[in-house]
Amino acid sequence: LRLPRRGFHNPFRREYQWLNLYKLDSWINQGRIDASKLITMKTLRDTGAISSKIKDGVKILGGGHENFKHKIFIEVSSVSSLAREAIEKAGGQVHLVYYNKLGLRALMKPWRFDLMPFPARPPPKLRPLFEYVGRLPEPDTPLPSEGLSKR
Repeated sequence: LRLPRRGFHNPFRREYQWLNLYKLDSWINQGRIDASKLITMKTLRDTGAISSKIKDGVKILGGGHENFKHKIFIEVSSVSSLAREAIEKAGGQVHLVYYNKLGLRALMKPWRFDLMPFPARPPPKLRPLFEYVGRLPEPDTPLPSEGLSKR
């Protein structure tokens, strides 16, 4: 018996690894993540807050937003509106950063590259979703909040 395929599979869909604020709060309270430093997707992966299989980036979700009190500076691919409100209410900053597949691989595993690739700009359809182009190698300092020039 053969059945027809139904529906539509979007080959351009972006698959984010998600992380709720309550887990991020728990990791900071346990001392696994240092809230005083810049938190990148590499930091989240290296500490075990998310799995190592990051396809298109990391999305921060708002689960536990009412209890989140840490002032953090974080660079991720996407963030929900509840999570952004909670982080900014605590005095932190969220930056949406674009990395293509090669750039994300260079961010996660820099020892595999003799020469670091140049960060790629997002395609025109995705430009409204991101604020900045990712920085390689992994940045140590957060982006300044005023007077930013988008690359």
